[in-house]
Amino acid sequence: MKEITVDELQSMIDENVEFQLIDVREPFEYEVSNLNGVNIPLAGISIESDKIAKDIPVVVHCRSGKRSAQAIMLLEQEGFTNLSNLKGGILAWKEEIDPEMDVY
Repeated sequence: MKEITVDELQSMIDENVEFQLIDVREPFEYEVSNLNGVNIPLAGISIESDKIAKDIPVVVHCRSGKRSAQAIMLLEQEGFTNLSNLKGGILAWKEEIDPEMDVY
């Protein structure tokens, strides 16, 4: 499974790289803090996989990286080959990029 760091994600954002960000946390978690990704909770990832791009890089994240890894495993079984897991999830983002971010 491909992984990217929060620093690599920040570089992608800064350089206006075309990619899609998928947040597999629950809606209440997304409301507390998010990175402006598309919110598709892990439980619905297979049902809503049509919302996920196949032609550009896709970064999948959650709180710590565990649920997003599960989501990637499910999506790869459906034929996705363009997915990367955000290592450390939103907790790593807070620690390394945005210390002011609210997390739970």
